[in-house]
Parts: sequence; C-alpha cells; structure tokens
Amino acid sequence: MPPAKERADAARNRRAILDATAALLAEHGAEGVTMDRVAAAAGVGKGTIFHRFGNRAGLLHEMVAESAFTLRERVADGPPPLGPGAPAADRLRAFLEAMAGLVIDNLELMAILRSEPPHPRTAELHRFWHEHLTALLEEARPDVDAEVVGRLLLDSLAGATVPELARSGKTDRLLAAVRVLVDSVLQAS
Repeated sequence: MPPAKERADAARNRRAILDATAALLAEHGAEGVTMDRVAAAAGVGKGTIFHRFGNRAGLLHEMVAESAFTLRERVADGPPPLGPGAPAADRLRAFLEAMAGLVIDNLELMAILRSEPPHPRTAELHRFWHEHLTALLEEARPDVDAEVVGRLLLDSLAGATVPELARSGKTDRLLAAVRVLVDSVLQAS
C-alpha cells in the first residue's frame, strides 16, 4: 500500500519549518536552533514541530536527511559514475567525493547531531553507506578487508578535520585529499 499523500497545509508547514531551521543555522549557528525560535520563524506552533519531527534531533536529522536520501537515490539509481554502470573504482571515487560534499554542505548540522541522541533513520543510512562501500571495495580490491577499509574511509569524513578545513576555506584541498586517499586505497600493493 503506497504511503498516504501529504496534505497541502502539512507540506507547507514542513517546508516552512525546514527553511526556518536553515535560516537560523546560517544566521546564528548551532546555538540559534531552538524549538521556540524555529516555531516563531516558521510561523507555526511548537507543538507542530514536535508532532512532525518528534524532537530537536529529529528536526535536525531531517535537515541532513533530505540531502542524504537524495544522495542514496543517486547512488542506487542515478547516472554513472555515482550510480550503477561505472567500474567500482570510479563509483568509489564519486561516492566519497559526494559524501565529502554532503558533510561540507551540512557542517553546522553535523556538529549539532553529534551532541544529540541518534535518530532511528540514521542507522538506516549508515548501514546503506557501509554496505555500498563494502561492495565497491570487494569488487575493486578483493585483496583487502573491504568492510574495515570502507568503515575507515567513511570515518575519515566524520572527524574534526573536515569541518576544520572547510571552515578555513580549504575545501579544494580537502576534496583533493579525499581523492588521494581513495586512490591510495585503490592501488594494489
């Protein structure tokens, strides 16, 4: 059975809440995102936000989830090299560059989410990323422990280095380093 279609007013409120959250993040940083401020900026009651997103972590997760689920769709069904049809090595490079872009584009959100309880949908995304990376590595480098190497590659994007370099305007260097890291993993010893 297909999911119920969202009512027009609910869709409008959802978009207003997400847009207000993005504006508060851009203007005030992580500290500026409170449920009261979001509700006021979106022109909705605080209860509407809690009903729709559950809590602050759910709201913030949804902000990142829009980009993350779009990336997941592109990986699963999009054009190569990110999507199917390209050699595993090319897909691996494209995926890690896209993932680095996702992290860079959501720096404030990622920082906040690290301090919030994990959202249930986060596990679903992480499982997909790990399975995807493992499968690509198994094909491109059958001689390595694909599961562990894949986790290490993803973990390299989750630490303090990415936000530090991105905030200091070194995004080009960061993306070049991601390419070097991936290429070093892809080179057979």
